[in-house]
Amino acid sequence: MQNSHNDGVAGQPAPPATLPRLARPRLHDTVVEHLRQFIVEGVFAPGTKLNERELCETLGISRTPLREALKVLAAEGLIDLLPNRGASISRMSEAEVRESFELMSGLEAFSGELACERITAAELAQIKALHYGMLACRARNDLPGYYSRNQEIHDRINEAARNGALRQTYQSINRRLQALRFRSNQQSGKWDEAVEDHEEMIQALEARDGKRLAAVLKRHLLEKRDAVLPLVSGDGAIGATARPSEDRSF
Repeated sequence: MQNSHNDGVAGQPAPPATLPRLARPRLHDTVVEHLRQFIVEGVFAPGTKLNERELCETLGISRTPLREALKVLAAEGLIDLLPNRGASISRMSEAEVRESFELMSGLEAFSGELACERITAAELAQIKALHYGMLACRARNDLPGYYSRNQEIHDRINEAARNGALRQTYQSINRRLQALRFRSNQQSGKWDEAVEDHEEMIQALEARDGKRLAAVLKRHLLEKRDAVLPLVSGDGAIGATARPSEDRSF
């Protein structure tokens, strides 16, 4: 890889220097997971144009599984696929960000209410274990580790609601918001506030207090909205640090 492609977008982490070659079993799912993680953690900033050849070399795959993965991510709204222009990371407008977080706050609140009615003791124990692991990541400033456990907690609360229609809508909206939710904790104060919210979530779950958990989750998501909206640049796109004429490729 050329060094110019390893610097990433200003203020974003550079792509890992080395990545494990992907095994053939579950290759399609694994490619999707890798690329989704890059987007969430800001390795690929919004607006970044993807270089298929270099991605194939980095991941040790052919173009066929890569293009299949890009189609999946495009269907999720994470990537834009344009004729004769290739793939680039999608941008969200200020209105899209605001509306999506408002919708997600309602979905999470409803998930919390139902989860308090339906969660099992084993599921609650698993969520508490994830919570303690998340706190350990916060103590060592491990944001990726913290975020992965954080998101799994929210996901398991949604699963515990046992509502298929809610689950499908939740996953669809949440995929587009994951990168922004990750970035919302990059300020230490915001990160600590999120930890306090999670402490309240655990208490409400233990008490099976659906109204309280719903209120905490709704507030939590609206705080995320307020944390990321200032990241909207002057041209109305999240993270648009480079203009179209300054497209960077990976």
